Amino acid sequence: MNIDGTGHEDEAQIHSLTQDECWEALLSSSLGRLAVSVGGYPEIYPVNFIAADRRLLFRTSPGTKLVELTVNNRVAFETDGVGRDEAWSVVVKGTASILERQSDIDTADMLPLRPLIPTIKHIYVEIKPTELTGRRFHLGPEPLHS
Repeated sequence: MNIDGTGHEDEAQIHSLTQDECWEALLSSSLGRLAVSVGGYPEIYPVNFIAADRRLLFRTSPGTKLVELTVNNRVAFETDGVGRDEAWSVVVKGTASILERQSDIDTADMLPLRPLIPTIKHIYVEIKPTELTGRRFHLGPEPLHS
């Protein structure tokens, strides 16, 4: 990251994404990192996900991640992408909840969300965003001067 003499990021290299641009980026991605915190101890889990209807969904099975979500449902989620000339990052903060109504589960089952590894994951978790931010970075060589 370039920092100018005032301590601000070089605006020519970094662009804040609009809400719509954040959702476009989320729609283009399928792997992210779920951050949870229980008892003051943060954890990060890689999860494959899908963005649908301005929310995020992922599948899981019983275990530590699910227990932590039931203790503290306030989460952060990050996904990103890197291309030849630019990179981007989107951070979602929100609340996570297990889908329990059969109609919600049936709707989620119709989405193209499958585990990355051959495991059985019957539990859907939905993240409803309360805050959504993103940035796009123009890539290039390191500047000669600071």
